[in-house]
Amino acid sequence: MVTQADLPETIPVFPLPGALLLPRGRLPLHIFEPRYLAMIEDAMKTPERLIGMAQPREVPSGAEPRLHAIGCAGRLTGFSETEDGRYMVTLKGISRFRIREKNEGFAPYITCDVSWDGFERDRGAAEKDPDFDRPRFLKMLARYFESEELKTDWDSLTEAEDELLINALSMLCPFEPEDKQALLEAPTLKTRRETLVTLVEFALHGGSDERLQ
Repeated sequence: MVTQADLPETIPVFPLPGALLLPRGRLPLHIFEPRYLAMIEDAMKTPERLIGMAQPREVPSGAEPRLHAIGCAGRLTGFSETEDGRYMVTLKGISRFRIREKNEGFAPYITCDVSWDGFERDRGAAEKDPDFDRPRFLKMLARYFESEELKTDWDSLTEAEDELLINALSMLCPFEPEDKQALLEAPTLKTRRETLVTLVEFALHGGSDERLQ
C-alpha cells in the first residue's frame, strides 16, 4: 500500500487529451516528442518513478493552455525503447492528485506542485460496487460496442472484478476529454459506474438526452 508520505510534492505532468488513468489501472503510452522523452528519462531516475496524467481544459483558440485541477499519477512499471528512439511505457495508477501550482522552470515539460489530500481511498484496497447490476450493464454494453464497432473479450469482462471492469471501460471507451474528466473525478466506484452508464446511454441515443428504458 502506498502512503501519502511516499508521494512527492512535485511531479511531472503529461497533458494528454482523452488519455485517462485511474487508480490501480494500467495505461500504455507511446512517447515520441523530445520533451516527453526527457520527462520519462528524468522520472526513471527518481525513487517514485511517477508521472501525472492530466486533461487539458477547453480554452478559446490562442488562449494559454490550462489543466484540469485533478489528475492521476502513475508509476512507470513498463519501459522499452524502439530502434528509432521512441519509448513504449506503461503507467500503473497510484493516486489522484489536485494541482496546487504549475511551476515555471527550466524543464522542457510541465511540473506541478500537487496535493494528495482527499484521495486516500485511491491508495487502499480495490473498491466494490454492491448495487452493480452486471447482467443489465453488460447487455447495454454489448449494444454500445456494436454501435461503435468495438471488439472485446466478453468472457474476461464477465469474470472481471467490479473495479477492474468499470475502470477499464472508463479508460478505454472513446469518450470526449471532458467526459473522461468526469469519470476521473467520480468520488466512488458507484458514482463512476453511474457516470459511465450515463455516457453510454447518451452515445446509444446519438447524443440525445433520452435515457434507456
